[in-house]
Amino acid sequence: MTSIASSGIHVHVLFTAFVGLAVYAQNLTGFALALVLLGLVGLTDLIPLTDATNAVTILTMSNACLFLYKRRPLSIQPAMKPAVIASIIGSLAGMGILTFLAANATNVLRILLGLCVIGCAMLLWKSAEPYEQPSGTKTFTCVGAISGLLGGMFATPGPPLVYAVYRQPWPMNTIQESLIFSFGVGAALRLSVMTATGQISRLAIQLALEALPVLFVVTVYAANRRPPVSKEMLQRIVCVLLICAGVGILV
Repeated sequence: MTSIASSGIHVHVLFTAFVGLAVYAQNLTGFALALVLLGLVGLTDLIPLTDATNAVTILTMSNACLFLYKRRPLSIQPAMKPAVIASIIGSLAGMGILTFLAANATNVLRILLGLCVIGCAMLLWKSAEPYEQPSGTKTFTCVGAISGLLGGMFATPGPPLVYAVYRQPWPMNTIQESLIFSFGVGAALRLSVMTATGQISRLAIQLALEALPVLFVVTVYAANRRPPVSKEMLQRIVCVLLICAGVGILV
């Protein structure tokens, strides 16, 4: 496989810039690392999508470990437990679908990613006010399974779980930590399975290693700082970016 270095210095610069933007959005909102990064990579066709997805898995797990370490003591909700368990099952199914589509229908994979990015953005844009009472186990199990499926396919488990968690009557720090924890567990599982089956390429590892210093600096900077804008404005900014990236992928 061709090394990223052979593609020119602009590939390095663009990818690390995309990582910095995506990690910052992730640390502020509790999600969006994979969606923003894969959306931008898909829009620019910077690197192969499957390699980018595997690199994102490594970065998501690394970000979760560092962010949660910097945010101690944590306030992760126990309600996330059924969501995490269900997402593990969904993730295994998603990885099987990814393997099939990557080998037989690359264009279908890109279209699905574009739709996933746009769907997540619209879902968050239209999100309603928080519920008066927290959702039950069945709700979290259902959204966890669907999120795991998307996580296994694209390393983007955000849309359903983010929507469900953002509607809970929880403080913002609890929302951030609960989402980042659940996505970190999913990323660790996906990375273990993909590595054991020999599906992590040298290019994906190289991409992740290049991006780790950027991830470290941005996460340390953002972990204990309040967002510079309101929660609502931050969601709108991320949604606009995601919609533009998703449309570009489809076009």
